[in-house]
Amino acid sequence: METTEIIIPLGDIEIKGNLNIPSDARALIIFSHGSGSSRFSRRNNYVAALLNKSKIATLLTDLLTEDEDEIYENRFDVELLTQRLVSVTNYVSNLHELQNLPIGYFGASTGAASAFMASARYKNKIKAIVSRGGRLDLAGAYLQFVTAPTLLIVGSLDPSVMSLNERAFRQLCCTKELDIVNGATHLFEEPHKLDEVAELAAKWFTKYLFIHPKKEQHAL
Repeated sequence: METTEIIIPLGDIEIKGNLNIPSDARALIIFSHGSGSSRFSRRNNYVAALLNKSKIATLLTDLLTEDEDEIYENRFDVELLTQRLVSVTNYVSNLHELQNLPIGYFGASTGAASAFMASARYKNKIKAIVSRGGRLDLAGAYLQFVTAPTLLIVGSLDPSVMSLNERAFRQLCCTKELDIVNGATHLFEEPHKLDEVAELAAKWFTKYLFIHPKKEQHAL
C-alpha cells in the first residue's frame, strides 16, 4: 500500500499530510503528533502501519507550516493546533474516498491535548480517541466535554505523565480506560513497547469505530 501525500488548504496557507487507505478500510484515524515531531514521526508511522493492517485508514499531518514550526512557542499553542486539527478533519471527511468512514483521533504527547479539545468541539463527530503519553493537562476544562470513548496509554516508567493521565482520567465523563504499559518510558522506545501501543489502539478503534452489519432475522 502506497502513501499518498495530500495538500490541505487552510485559508491562506497549505499543510501537508500522508494518507494511507487500505482497500477494505472501515474507519479513519487522524494523528496529532507531539511538539517537535512531524508527519514523518517514526513512532506514529509505525503505529499507523499496524492500524492499516486492521482495515483502518490513517492520516499523519503537520498542523504547522515549516515557517510556523520554526517558532518554538507555536509548538505549544494548543488553541492554534486545535483549530488546525478541526480544519483538517473537516477537509478530509469530505474527500470522496473517506466521507463515509467513522473518524477517530490518535494523539501523542502535546498533540493529544489538541485531539481532546477538537473532539470536545465536535461533540459526536469523533467516535473514538487513543492517547499515547498524552499531555492532557494542556486540554484543561475541555476534558469534561469529550464524548468519544477514550483510551489513555501511559508507560509505567513515565511517572509525571502517568500522574497527569490519572488526573485527566477522573475528569473524563465518557467511556474510558487507562492502560499502563509496563517497562515503557515516555517515548515507548523499549523493545516491543510500540507493538503493545499499536495493539491496544487497534483493539480500541475496531471496537468503537467499526460498524457491524445487523444480522438478518429469519422468520420461524
